[in-house]
Amino acid sequence: MQVLQVQLEIRPDPAEVGRARRWVRSRLAGSGVADDEPLAETLILLVSELVTNAVVHTGCPAVLRLSFQGVRGTRSGVQGVAGGTVRLEVVDLSDCPPVPRHAEGDETNGRGLELVDGLADRWGWSAEGVGKRIWCELDRCPAPAPCGGGSSATAPGVATTATAGTASAYGGMAAYEAV
Repeated sequence: MQVLQVQLEIRPDPAEVGRARRWVRSRLAGSGVADDEPLAETLILLVSELVTNAVVHTGCPAVLRLSFQGVRGTRSGVQGVAGGTVRLEVVDLSDCPPVPRHAEGDETNGRGLELVDGLADRWGWSAEGVGKRIWCELDRCPAPAPCGGGSSATAPGVATTATAGTASAYGGMAAYEAV
C-alpha cells in the first residue's frame, strides 16, 4: 500500500477557508480523484467545515493534511490512488476540545461536526502536543459501485505514514511542497 500525504499551513483568517478548498481541489486532481466524483465534493465540504472550525474557534494557525492511502493505479486514464482511504486532518495549537452542537431551526452556526459525523466514514480527535488533531476519513471505492458511508467512530484512526519530511511544531510531517 502506498501513502501520498500533502499539507497546507493555515493562518487564523477566514479567507483561508476558500484557499484551503482550492488547494484540496488541486491536490485531488493530482491524485486521480475526478472533480465530478462524489468523493471530491464530500471532501471539499469536510475541508470547509474543519478549517472553518479551526479558524473561527481557535484563533491559532493550523495545518491541513490530506492523505491518500491505497493501491496506486489508473482510474479514468489518470495515474493516482484508485481505491483505499482519503484522510483529512486539521491540527491546531489550541487545547480546547471540539464541542459538537446541534443547531435549531434557522441558526447559521452549530452544524459543522454534525455534517462531519454524517458524511465521513470515520472521524475523531485527539490531543496533539499543546493542541489537537481533528481527523476524518472517506473510503474510496476502486470501482464505480457505490460506497458505504455516513457512519462515524471516534476511536483512534489508522495513522498515516510518509517516507520523508521533518518534524514540525504541529507534531507531524513538515510541508512536502511550498504553498
